[in-house]
Amino acid sequence: MIDNKVYHVPVMLAEVLSDLAVKPDGIYLDGTAGGGGHSFAIAEQLTNGGRLFAMDQDPDAIAEAGARLKGLPAEMVHANFTELGNVLAAHNMKADGILLDLGVSSHELDEGARGFSYHQDAPLDMRMSQTGRTAADLVNTLSEQELSEIIFRYGEEKYARQIAAQIIAARADKPVMTTTELADIIKKAVPAKVRREKNPCKKTFQAIRIAVNDELNCLTVALDAAFDALKPGGRLVILTFHSLEDRIVKQAFAKRCTGCTCPPEFPVCVCGRKPEGRLVHRKPLTASAGELEQNPRSRSAKLRAIEKL
Repeated sequence: MIDNKVYHVPVMLAEVLSDLAVKPDGIYLDGTAGGGGHSFAIAEQLTNGGRLFAMDQDPDAIAEAGARLKGLPAEMVHANFTELGNVLAAHNMKADGILLDLGVSSHELDEGARGFSYHQDAPLDMRMSQTGRTAADLVNTLSEQELSEIIFRYGEEKYARQIAAQIIAARADKPVMTTTELADIIKKAVPAKVRREKNPCKKTFQAIRIAVNDELNCLTVALDAAFDALKPGGRLVILTFHSLEDRIVKQAFAKRCTGCTCPPEFPVCVCGRKPEGRLVHRKPLTASAGELEQNPRSRSAKLRAIEKL
């Protein structure tokens, strides 16, 4: 267990619990348990056969959440959330509620050795699962065009080409192996005015992290798996932290809520399409002023929820 600090502060906890509408005898799945903050709040409401499956791909999170959930009706599952449908199917269950809290956890950012933060010098890693290719592998092997595309697409960074070119130039001298080395390269690649206004590393670090963990493709797979794994009346609740994630969730929910797609001039429906879900609230919820003061990392959070019909 992580000592002397909170492993991960659960974002918008009250709003998440409200959207899940937790029933004491319900079946719930937290696909991104992290330190177990959301999972604990769900599990402590469960009685009369209620059950929670708490998943995470990060072994550090499994250890922390497992200790926190000890004695509650919760089962830890060490797996990526793309496997959530298989987890429930293995128990012949459908869920009353599924939660996905996306992005990087406070622990992953704060634990310097994990290589997620540009504020601390550490090996260039960024793997949530602690397996597979590292950020250093990508930075030192991808072509200039591939790096530029990743930084532009996943970081929405307008200086992507310049940053990619600077990475290629730097690694020609020696491999880029630490977060500080990459941060220095990024700073050299952008105009001085940008460096003065804000830290220019955020977008590139986000982009490389997303690529290392294949986050957006995993999210697309998990959205379908999660909706299919719900009972009628069950709810899928998702916290996003940047526009790329939120756009994918918004579009997936809209598609599930769409009914007849026949042209308006058709006198009767011939497509037979009916909505599969309804939005719990039309617009995403955001953190309250009080929460923003207590936890600044909640400032970019958006909460969306859909109920299966």
